[in-house]
Amino acid sequence: METPQSGYQVPNYQKPVKRYCQTLDLKDSEELITEYRHRHQPDSVWKEILTGIREVGILEMEIYILGNRLFMIVETPLDFNWEEAMAKLATLPRQQEWEKYMSVFQQADPGMRSNEKWQLMERMFHLYK
Repeated sequence: METPQSGYQVPNYQKPVKRYCQTLDLKDSEELITEYRHRHQPDSVWKEILTGIREVGILEMEIYILGNRLFMIVETPLDFNWEEAMAKLATLPRQQEWEKYMSVFQQADPGMRSNEKWQLMERMFHLYK
């Protein structure tokens, strides 16, 4: 079983990929955070949302949590265009409904699209090469 102490295995894509990192804060409520976690369990996430994520070209998406702070890693092919993909994602089936369904937990305006409330983070360090 993977744990924060043992680490998390990542896929090997057999080709170069790029990574986007984002953050978002949840409302500071143990009950809301518990429910937010529940809604992200494999059997709870709507199939249309998972299909849409893949349809716009995202290879992998991970969300990490510490307290009420979320950190998301998105891995994509090198030719992925963030702005185009997020615009398309916002139009896919049930995406707006999902955003509204999740907004009760998030410290963001309820009408915001995913890419408006999740803030892209700047990489300030890496240990490659």
